[in-house]
Order: sequence, then structure tokens, then C-alpha cells
Amino acid sequence: MDKKKRIVNKEDLLIAGRTFDSSDYDGTSQLEQGLAITHEQVGDDYTEGTVDQLSK
Repeated sequence: MDKKKRIVNKEDLLIAGRTFDSSDYDGTSQLEQGLAITHEQVGDDYTEGTVDQLSK
């Protein structure tokens, strides 16, 4: 069981170290789709700014 757990941890480290790449928009894996969606959400929030700017 320990050996199997170590293998899973190595795979988890590969996933955890993954960052967004523009090719993720065309990706089919759950990881690629999640990174693409998160990247788009962050971009939208960044360009929108804060609520404080709207109330001035």
C-alpha cells in the first residue's frame, strides 16, 4: 500500500506544478479545462476592477 501511495503522490506533484498555457483553451482534460476557465475568470475580474470604482 505504501508503494502505491508514493506513486499517486508523484502524479499529484506533476499536476500541482502545472500552470496555465494558452493551449489549455483547446484541451480536453479536466485539468486543462479548469485552468482555462480559471484564467478567464481572473482576467475578467482584473479588467473589471473593483466595486469602489463604480460608486465614485
